[in-house]
Amino acid sequence: RDFCLSRGLGDVYKRQMISRILGFARDILMAAVLGAGALTDCFVVAFKLPNFFRRLFAEGAFSASFVPMFSITLEQGGRQKALQFAEEAFVFLAVGLFLLVGLVEFFTPALVYIMANGFTDDQEKFNLAVTLTRFTFPFIFFVSLVSLLAGVLNSLGRFAETAAMPIILNMCLIISLMFGEHIMETPAHILSVAISVAGFIQLVLLYWVCQKAGYRIKIRRPKLTPRIKKLLIIMGPAALGAGVIQLNLLLDMIIASHLPDASMSYLYYADRLNQLPIGVIGVALGTVLLPFLSRSIANGDEAQVMKSQNQAIELCLFFTIPAAVAFLVIPFDLVGVLFERSNFSPEATIQTSLTLAAYATGLPAYVLAKVFVTGYFARGDTKSPLKFAVVCLIINVALNIILMQYFVHVGLAIATSISAWVNVLMLCGGLILRGHYGIEKKLINRLLKFTLCSLFMGVVLWFVQKQVHFFIKGETYQQIFGLIILIFSGIAAYIIATFTTQAVKKDELRDLFSKG
Repeated sequence: RDFCLSRGLGDVYKRQMISRILGFARDILMAAVLGAGALTDCFVVAFKLPNFFRRLFAEGAFSASFVPMFSITLEQGGRQKALQFAEEAFVFLAVGLFLLVGLVEFFTPALVYIMANGFTDDQEKFNLAVTLTRFTFPFIFFVSLVSLLAGVLNSLGRFAETAAMPIILNMCLIISLMFGEHIMETPAHILSVAISVAGFIQLVLLYWVCQKAGYRIKIRRPKLTPRIKKLLIIMGPAALGAGVIQLNLLLDMIIASHLPDASMSYLYYADRLNQLPIGVIGVALGTVLLPFLSRSIANGDEAQVMKSQNQAIELCLFFTIPAAVAFLVIPFDLVGVLFERSNFSPEATIQTSLTLAAYATGLPAYVLAKVFVTGYFARGDTKSPLKFAVVCLIINVALNIILMQYFVHVGLAIATSISAWVNVLMLCGGLILRGHYGIEKKLINRLLKFTLCSLFMGVVLWFVQKQVHFFIKGETYQQIFGLIILIFSGIAAYIIATFTTQAVKKDELRDLFSKG
């Protein structure tokens, strides 16, 4: 069977979708309880800092190096050698994380000063950001070990359990918002504590799943074995590449901290909506594609590698092009219905909607990058993505400085989208020049059809939007009803158009969502 149907992609999609729906519920509650202002800005900084290090060391450099090595060891050396390697890596990572968390907890004020130095003008805001960061930072210890265990399970072809882990985080945050608002000084305090608690629960559950799968990770003495040395050598360029990407995000945060209050909040809420297709499609494709390509390359099956990459790109474009069009056509309706209540003002809706539209222009690029970079990581090449990331960093910083003068926080989102497209072009071009990727005529044909169908959907959305305007401006239940009509009208229009143009066949769509 085709790669996309036989490697558990359907299960990943389902769990990612559940997670994103819960994420929406969480963000709706956050918008109502925290609103868009200084308190949310501080929480956003506290939440982003552990995620910054997680993406840099764990899900970035470590996973990109560990998963291919583990997959190849499993394929060529057998289960016992693969398990031994996983144990060595687990202990090595745990010790490094423990030291990192300890250092950050001690030097938190200095870290916040560097990463959000715009807060220093308001001592109360700065102190709050420091306190919240100390609550959230242990999350990196737990979630980074979770990423290692997830890499083991993904290499075994078990994707569903790891894809379900974000559900736990969202559930913990929702419960804290609903029932813990008055337990601590502010709702942001209890939210920050809930993040670290969620990380601990994720680690315990995934460790148990690995044990049930026959891969019980034993705790052994840390030792710099030849495999760990090789892992570190491969990790070096990957860490630098991930570091450049995260530095990009860090610079965005530093610049945003100097903008007026609530700028970070607008960027956060817009990014959360933008992350729905990125999370569901991009994460699912990256999760399944990396171990699969690694094993195909180890077996010398380049034809299957090429085919799998094109299938992944087709799936990416099928979902992300219409999502981008929808975010450009109805951003005010989406943000208004989902967030505008209690402490989230109409002005916050306008600013968040404009930011969402700016992010949407780069939406396909964010997901395509996850597909193309996998083609490098699966071959053990972590240097090329680093070079491309450096170029994108320079472009993004230059555009940030220029565009923020005219568009404030929206300018940061525009710069991010432009640099994302530059990154995709370089990643794709590099693979083509090396003979590791070829664009099929079928893919170009489908790209044109997906774009045409998405534009048709956009026209339908624009027309339906005029008809449901009364509901969107009404009571909460009317707003929800109007938004449901909008969303399902868009989905129906796009599906009908893809069937009519034969961009997608009915059996392909049915198989994609079947239990794989």
